[in-house]
Amino acid sequence: MPTRRGIAVGAVGVVLAVGGFLAGYRELAALGAVAVLALLIALVWAGWPPRLTVEREIEPDRVVAGEPCRATVAMTSTARWRAQGLTGAERLVSQRGEQTEVPVPAVRLPAGGAARTGYLLPTERRGVLDVGPLEVARQDPLGLVRAARTFGGATRVWVHPRSYRLSRVPVGAARSLDGVVDAVQYGSITFHALREYVPGDDLRHVHWRTSARVGELMVREHVDTSLPRIVILLDDRASAHTEQSLEEAVSAAASVLLAALTADLTVELHLVGGRSLTGAEAGGGAGRARPYLDLLAEVAPGDGALPTAVQKLRQRHRGDTLVLVTGAGSANQAGSAGSAAQAGAAGSVDSIGLLRDVYPTVVVAVLGDGAVDRLSARALPGVITLAADDAEEFGARWDSVSAW
Repeated sequence: MPTRRGIAVGAVGVVLAVGGFLAGYRELAALGAVAVLALLIALVWAGWPPRLTVEREIEPDRVVAGEPCRATVAMTSTARWRAQGLTGAERLVSQRGEQTEVPVPAVRLPAGGAARTGYLLPTERRGVLDVGPLEVARQDPLGLVRAARTFGGATRVWVHPRSYRLSRVPVGAARSLDGVVDAVQYGSITFHALREYVPGDDLRHVHWRTSARVGELMVREHVDTSLPRIVILLDDRASAHTEQSLEEAVSAAASVLLAALTADLTVELHLVGGRSLTGAEAGGGAGRARPYLDLLAEVAPGDGALPTAVQKLRQRHRGDTLVLVTGAGSANQAGSAGSAAQAGAAGSVDSIGLLRDVYPTVVVAVLGDGAVDRLSARALPGVITLAADDAEEFGARWDSVSAW
């Protein structure tokens, strides 16, 4: 499209050409015609589509917030007879919908030639970045017209949250001497209790005799108390956080997660908003932390019902230790059953009670400015409550707990 200079030259050219012709000044008319002709030639020059292919490499495609991440763009000219001078910019789109552009250094490609250029991606903030496509622009020598086209697709980059090393993790059951080897998602063959059926349960576990007696489906629940399991529930509701407290809460959850995986525990990660990831879904091996950290990188403020999430965890008991991580914003919300500050992000005292009689160990972590002041005088029987202004302080308070 014409630049400001191109628009000015075209407008002046038309005025001179028409005015000169009407007034009988051939020189002015000729000058105007030259200006209009220059604009037309520029349109053809810049509008001629670049002939090239674009490939992008990002190393690494998963980084911790603040670590360097470099993108390399390889451009290969498919033109047969002319060189191409190109400038460009990479489009970056965050999961929040924010769009930015990173300028790519100008290159000149001879016919059939290739060039590589690179740049650093912004990784200061946790999240997901879609990098690309590359916008390549061509401009005529006089700067009258600039035409841009996109090449290549988009590449996704996960910026994982920062984490802090925790020395210990709570275990609500004795560890098996043979190590953690049971991969059964809902426990082993040890019978635990009967409970109501929820969508997703294995129909082979339905206890038909009891179901016929009570009039609704009841399923057997099996557990193996020798295999420690830890469940992390992250409160991702917008109402529970400020922007900063959400980041600190995600970092705290990542710290607990990595400590549990290092201790070779089976881990489940749940978001109040509904997303979750189990050990069976994450897989095993050295990279088993990656799916969990990807999910934490994708966390964004949303909606959700905390009582619903708590009730779901109660109905589908999967662990020995439950860790709730929420923001200080929830400490200002009063519930019908009591102060939400006392409940420490469970939304009510009743919710915490429902979890406490199912999980041997319940830990509630509240992150954000003012969390320490709001919860310093609060206590719940049988619940370990940790309040911290940030994730680093949370790590220090976690390691000072004598209960584990």
